Amino acid sequence: MIGKKKIQVLAFICVMATNLFGQEIDLGKLIVHAGSFVRDNTVVNVSLEGLDLDLTNKDLKVYEVKGKNKIPVNIYIEQGYHPRLWWVLSGTTKKGSKRTFQMMLSEKDTSKVSHRKPIVQVNKDIEDLIITINDKKILRYRITPLPAPEGASLLYERSAFIHPLWSPKGEVLTRVQPPDHYHHVGIWNPWTHTEFENRKIDFWNLNKGQGTVRTKKVTLVESSDVMGRFKAIHEHIDLTAPDPTGSKVALNEEWEVRVWNVDPNSAFWLVDFVSSMNCDSESPLIIQKYRYQGFGFRATEKWNDKTATILTSEGKNKTDGNGTRARWCNVNGVSDFGTSGILFMTNPSNYNYPEPLRIWPVGANNGKENVFINFNPTQDRNWKLNPGNQYVLKYRMLVYDGEITKERAEQAWNDYANPPKVELVLK
Repeated sequence: MIGKKKIQVLAFICVMATNLFGQEIDLGKLIVHAGSFVRDNTVVNVSLEGLDLDLTNKDLKVYEVKGKNKIPVNIYIEQGYHPRLWWVLSGTTKKGSKRTFQMMLSEKDTSKVSHRKPIVQVNKDIEDLIITINDKKILRYRITPLPAPEGASLLYERSAFIHPLWSPKGEVLTRVQPPDHYHHVGIWNPWTHTEFENRKIDFWNLNKGQGTVRTKKVTLVESSDVMGRFKAIHEHIDLTAPDPTGSKVALNEEWEVRVWNVDPNSAFWLVDFVSSMNCDSESPLIIQKYRYQGFGFRATEKWNDKTATILTSEGKNKTDGNGTRARWCNVNGVSDFGTSGILFMTNPSNYNYPEPLRIWPVGANNGKENVFINFNPTQDRNWKLNPGNQYVLKYRMLVYDGEITKERAEQAWNDYANPPKVELVLK
């Protein structure tokens, strides 16, 4: 907690700043403690709650202090009830070490109007939303329903998924509506075995006509030099409800997707995925245990038993990984640039962490185009979602070309699950 006296001092400093145009006022320090792990281009943040910073006519700037030098740092201020300051701890930071940053407040220079686009750009139109870093495509999110494949049931029409997900060099790593599983759509998060008002609803296998998932609306789109993000509301719709309309919303889900500008050379992407779920009515939704459901990934058609590999944090692979638990799962396969891959990471706050994995084993799907994984918190137990409560699942993806070692995977997961501590020291 920040003491009353310190807040008063800060308020006084802010008033003084209004009389010192062009000068920067020192607000205090941010000390980042690496902790027990080596850090590599790590996302860090600190709460600004309690700091009454009116930035309407002022700029908050952050500099890293290295001896007598002060190096400017790109920052992002997340507004809201609990405001937070985000930035990237660039380069490699040794375990047990600390790095110091300085916060400065200055008047906005309205004489200069910048027409430069943010480094991480989120572009939205009617059909979809695309996130780029320095104009290189990262991912596309589908807003309007993608029509069913020609000749297939109209039930396969669907929105609310990510495809394509591109590697840094431009390889498409996801697949949508493959002929063997029309309901597979890149990266998505539906539930297969559920019970709603005593009805069995399958939101995954669309051809059953029991349920589907649709984007209701996009509620937030933000671009910045540090990260780009969007929020979208999904409706999980019961198509069998005895309702005059023939359908009823069983579950609301908010997706928040963030793409971080973590590497100045754009050698890898870092994508955060957060799913927040709550019941739409007074009726609970029971997600019943089943072998596949939840956060899923269908890989490019280039990948199969011979052209792709899977390795989990517990040393499991495509042969023996199905049904095992893991903190992370690295999927790598051939590409036009040699190989490309995605490191999928789960968060310790998730239900039934570390979640069991569904991995198509060797020989699945007749041995063709058969790379599919999903983190499934309900593979071995039920999960009852009660009205009035919110349920959150978090995942991170590190997207890269070439290969990464097990040690690099561990380091990336520790950055996610055990981030550095940030100490705020006010003047």
